[in-house]
Amino acid sequence: MTRLVLILATILVLGITAVHAEAGEITIAAASDLNFAFKELVAEYEKTTGDHVKLSLGSSGNFYAQIQNGAPFDLYFSADIGYPRKLEEAGLTVPGSLYRYAVGRIVIWTGNESKISVGKGFDSLREPTIKKIAIANPKHAPYGRAAVAALEYAKVYEQVKDKLVMGENISQAAQFIESGACDIGVIALSLAMAPAMKTKGTYWEIPAEAHPPLEQGAVILKSSKQQESAKQFLDFIKGPQGQEIMTRYGFTLPN
Repeated sequence: MTRLVLILATILVLGITAVHAEAGEITIAAASDLNFAFKELVAEYEKTTGDHVKLSLGSSGNFYAQIQNGAPFDLYFSADIGYPRKLEEAGLTVPGSLYRYAVGRIVIWTGNESKISVGKGFDSLREPTIKKIAIANPKHAPYGRAAVAALEYAKVYEQVKDKLVMGENISQAAQFIESGACDIGVIALSLAMAPAMKTKGTYWEIPAEAHPPLEQGAVILKSSKQQESAKQFLDFIKGPQGQEIMTRYGFTLPN
């Protein structure tokens, strides 16, 4: 009887191991504007496929540099399609995998405790009570570059440039405002629309013509050992579940 129990236990362990071996695992580097959208999307993908996703969020420019230096990612989702295009030109991507997955938007956002009315649009940034304005660092964050372009378009940049506080990425810029470290700022619409932030502040959507389009691109990396699983995730993004989630977080989807 004891021997039979041991045999059955061994079979069970081997069966569990086999299931885990069959399930794929992919590592994704994603721009931080995807923070809330991708956490929901990854959860749905894992539930649907049984595969596991390791998600790293940060600035697109920093990830680009890391990938050039051999960082072991399977998929790269950039807030600026220019970065994956450069990787493609350098021969570091799976041919034909480049995908323009969304166009992002930016907003002026402030917390509920603030007396600043973002309904005034760009004029809200001119309020004399404002001491600090958060944006992402334009050196390596596409949303930071879009913010600077919008401020220049509205002819407020020179007035506010000394008040700008640079977040390492757009999520950190949002955290600066949410925590009260900054009075107001320019963040991604996808963050402002997330349930975690929607009830904590108000936003004004910056007109699309105020800055170059935030065309966002994804690519499968040639160094990936999980290219099939990476393709499956990319297909999930293109499918109805993925598209519904991206739309709900304010992204404009490709035609």
